[in-house]
Amino acid sequence: MEKRKKRFGDRYDGRRVRTLSPMTYIVPFIMKTRNDASNLFFGSVEMGRVDNYIRKKRKEDGLSGFGFIHVIIAAYIRTVSQRPGLNRFVAGQRIYQHDEITLSMMVKKQMDLNAQESAVKPVFERTDTADDVYRKLEELIAVAKQEGDVNLFDNVAKVINYMPTLILRGFVAFLSFLDYFGIMPKVIHKASPFHCSVFITNLGSLGIPPIYHHLYNFGTCPVFFSFGAKRTALEVQKDGSVEKHKYIDYTVVTDERIADGHYYASAFKYLDWIFRHPEVLDNPPEEVFEDVN
Repeated sequence: MEKRKKRFGDRYDGRRVRTLSPMTYIVPFIMKTRNDASNLFFGSVEMGRVDNYIRKKRKEDGLSGFGFIHVIIAAYIRTVSQRPGLNRFVAGQRIYQHDEITLSMMVKKQMDLNAQESAVKPVFERTDTADDVYRKLEELIAVAKQEGDVNLFDNVAKVINYMPTLILRGFVAFLSFLDYFGIMPKVIHKASPFHCSVFITNLGSLGIPPIYHHLYNFGTCPVFFSFGAKRTALEVQKDGSVEKHKYIDYTVVTDERIADGHYYASAFKYLDWIFRHPEVLDNPPEEVFEDVN
């Protein structure tokens, strides 16, 4: 798929969206930060078909570590391929479309209260399948879980940590100033987990429900996705019988400045459809949609 050429006013990490409604361009001056513009969404995934799909990927396809996190990431990427407005972001009071689909996730090197954390930041294509997601994510997680400073995030964080408090405060403010105009050093952008398409946290691994995680004002991340532990519900059917169902709840915090409610609703409905038909993630989408100019 041919990428659009950069024009004056675009950033190195995204192109400016120029054909939205006039009100859309005013909103970032009224709601200046992502926390000003945060909307909260709650959803649940009925795990019957998803569990069957995960078992198939493990046994038939040989992906022994395949789990729900790979399903949810692949489903989100597929949703972006059909609803590209989810991949927009606001910077410098202007609306841009990310050049790539980049996911950020924090990884503990060991399941210990005081263990060091590292960030993984895989880059995905809009045509990626569940197998592609599994391969890209697992490669980065395997590296991140090694002891010591093993990736760019670890090394940059280590250097910054040596700065005295006042210098560090000024340094971060200076980076924010540069990022406002889209001229922040690319090495910082590459290392920063806050510059991404979506941030995801797996609270199911900790055995707790999902939280509504705030968006970061630093960076370009417009969506924060959180999912929790599997739960069981007993549900009364129309004939009076009781059935047991398993669910995983998820929460999404979004930047309302990048899309309107109708667009978000359409995207979440499509995401829900994928969870009910996870087998579509085995193949690339039949069509990938471009965002507006």
